[in-house]
Amino acid sequence: MSELQDKIKGNWNTIKGKIKQDYAEVTDDQLMYEEGQEDELLGNLQKAMGKTKDELKDFIDSCC
Repeated sequence: MSELQDKIKGNWNTIKGKIKQDYAEVTDDQLMYEEGQEDELLGNLQKAMGKTKDELKDFIDSCC
């Protein structure tokens, strides 16, 4: 598992709250986290937030 996936797994509630604050257009369905589905989650968030993978990683790093 990558460092990013570990960070998501361990801090998902914090990350989810920050996304909801900054990106109101992201739906609860897009924020559904299931263990083992981190890549799918990241892809959905990239589309919804309009960010590249690196930008999304930076956003997650800034949350945790």
